[in-house]
Amino acid sequence: MTMDRSPFQTSERQLEETEKGKLRRFALFPGIELSQTCLFSEQIALEHEAFAQVLEINHCRKGRIGWDMRGGTSVYLGPGDLGIHTMDCCAVSSMSLPLGHYEGITIALDLEQLEQEPLPFLQEAGIQIRSLPQKLGLRGKPLALPATPEIAHVFDPLYDVSPQLQLPYYKLKVLELILFLEELVPEQEKQLGQYHSKQVETIKEIHDLLTADLRQRYTIEELSRRYLINTATLKAVFKAVYSQPIGAYMKEYRLRRAMELLRQGDGSIGEIAEQVGYESQGNFTEAFKAMTRISPTEYRRRYRGTL
Repeated sequence: MTMDRSPFQTSERQLEETEKGKLRRFALFPGIELSQTCLFSEQIALEHEAFAQVLEINHCRKGRIGWDMRGGTSVYLGPGDLGIHTMDCCAVSSMSLPLGHYEGITIALDLEQLEQEPLPFLQEAGIQIRSLPQKLGLRGKPLALPATPEIAHVFDPLYDVSPQLQLPYYKLKVLELILFLEELVPEQEKQLGQYHSKQVETIKEIHDLLTADLRQRYTIEELSRRYLINTATLKAVFKAVYSQPIGAYMKEYRLRRAMELLRQGDGSIGEIAEQVGYESQGNFTEAFKAMTRISPTEYRRRYRGTL
């Protein structure tokens, strides 16, 4: 990847312009770049050239991130998950952050440049770097792997390296990553679900309905009929996008909204309970204490006025 045409440079400029996050790049070897990424938004549209020869590897540390890629494929990563695709898939794509934030590491391998200027390490290991996408079975689609100890072994140490050791350490670990990918047999690995982008859009509409008025409650069956999506798909795609089943997600959403109201509002405990969808103050207090270990009254006393 010639550095003046780096997709990371395009992303970095766009993030600076929109103030939606920060991206720090490290050029490790000719044809290999690593970036540290922190994003704060719900939706980010990024465009870059269709770098068909560039393999992008994304590791999620915190939050959640998803791409609506070429061909109508959507894939989402949560903490510890790994996503791999060639960068023609995401040339004009939309990134979603269902939880409003994301932190992770991206590594880009320019396979064409690495073939023309092979690293001695790759030659010694006998790795045919240009054939890596075919070996991983990408075929124009992403590969998404759930968190495993092996993935954690490669990526977790990258987040806590002292500044003076970052560059040499990143160089060592990216070579370890290439060995990991060379040994990977996708057919033998559990993979994260991939869904059609239209299904994901439907789930986002359902999410908007569920969170618009927390006093309203809907059953899975009601949502299925209303949005013409079968219940199994609804539950599977919602969990893929938002990381939790609908019931668990909405319970936490209600209680976090209640925390905001307790910190910043003047309503009574009973009024807040009703506003976030609880029929009785007693049920609300019980659920609140189960999550926070303190009562709503004590929570307000401790954190009133904070953000």
